[in-house]
Amino acid sequence: MSSILIKNTRIVNEGKITASDVLIKNGRIEKIASTIDIQADREIDATGLHLIPGIIDDQVHFREPGLTHKSDLYTEPRSAVAGGVTTYMEMPNTKPAALTQALLQDKYDIASRKSLSNYSFFMGASNDNVEEVLKTDPENVCGVKIFMGSSTGNMLVDDATTLDNLFSKVPMLIATHCEDEATIRNNMEAYRAKYGEDVPVEYHPIIRNTEGCLISSSLAVDLAKKHNTRLHILHISTVDELDLFRNDIPLAEKRITSELCVHHLYFNSDRYADLGTQIKCNPAIKDESHRSAFLPALLDNRLDIIATDHAPHTWEEKQGTYFNAPSGVPLVQHSLNVMLEFYQQGQISLERIIEKMCHAPAICFNVRERGYIREGYWADLALVDLNEKWTVNKSNIHYKCSWSPFEGHTFQGRVTHTIVSGHLAYERGGFNENKKGMRVQFDN
Repeated sequence: MSSILIKNTRIVNEGKITASDVLIKNGRIEKIASTIDIQADREIDATGLHLIPGIIDDQVHFREPGLTHKSDLYTEPRSAVAGGVTTYMEMPNTKPAALTQALLQDKYDIASRKSLSNYSFFMGASNDNVEEVLKTDPENVCGVKIFMGSSTGNMLVDDATTLDNLFSKVPMLIATHCEDEATIRNNMEAYRAKYGEDVPVEYHPIIRNTEGCLISSSLAVDLAKKHNTRLHILHISTVDELDLFRNDIPLAEKRITSELCVHHLYFNSDRYADLGTQIKCNPAIKDESHRSAFLPALLDNRLDIIATDHAPHTWEEKQGTYFNAPSGVPLVQHSLNVMLEFYQQGQISLERIIEKMCHAPAICFNVRERGYIREGYWADLALVDLNEKWTVNKSNIHYKCSWSPFEGHTFQGRVTHTIVSGHLAYERGGFNENKKGMRVQFDN
């Protein structure tokens, strides 16, 4: 359809909530006004609903190519769209890893055929591919990913000369996974010596501990300051790391930025008792003294972006013993619901949720013409019913892995419609897959 008219909605955008109509034409937002009387190919009566910019999730693992028994570039973008996520940035630790321009392009080609959501893919860095990394086009690729701690997939960059080379030469955003490898390995061996292979999962945040996170994050910040690198540190999990980030300048002026993932904000280490390896992830979910510090840091802008680190594994894989159960949690469909729960509790406003999930990623990555509800911008939008209550169960989970740590939990607030680049891709549980998402462009 070439035009959509959204009537009688309340727009949450740029720090305000306003009653308005919105006209979408040829993929873009053509007009925003209190009343629009025009014939459109499709009219949506959004009375009682709030219209938000499509969420931009800057960290997901969709597992294609090579790991498609867990998830792929068809299933996970659908689940993202069902949760109001219209753009994702996917990580390079697939099989093969995206360590060459040809392998990176392969992922874009697959997404162009399969992805219902808009997409971008990080170029991966290793200890020996600096020259290939430097070929990356900053207008067409969201950033370069460096694993400064090993996680799912073997992409650890631990050579000091290589790190200095990357931070000094890469002209675009570098996103880092920060955990100190030596600290983690020493802790692993100590607990393996004590428990063998049957280490209780409750020790995960002690093995992948606060010290390991702070050592690595501090190193990344030092390198970025030394070379004036554009650094974005992913999935902050400790209160100790918060002092690494500034909140005295606007986001657009920051050279070093941070991401908070919804599982670190929502869960604490007490939940290993009932959820076990379902919430085993890297970096680990830690105790309440860390979790309780994140919302204040989000609100005072030390933490810049809310994302998911969506990282699915099969249920069978997750049933393994501590060292065998892989790390990662499926989250992209439910990230907005997590934040709406904090809203319902009066802990954060709708305007700040949209700032952190939509506007801030657009600013941080210089996303072109997305992340806001503005005339002329691409129409990436979601309608939300803040009053609808619903319970997560297997019938409404769209992940390929078919499970969620939120199964059985009732949320208040639900995405009713999602529009991706002007295409009504999702409506009340149903998908329209006649048009795929677009490759995102960047103003770098």
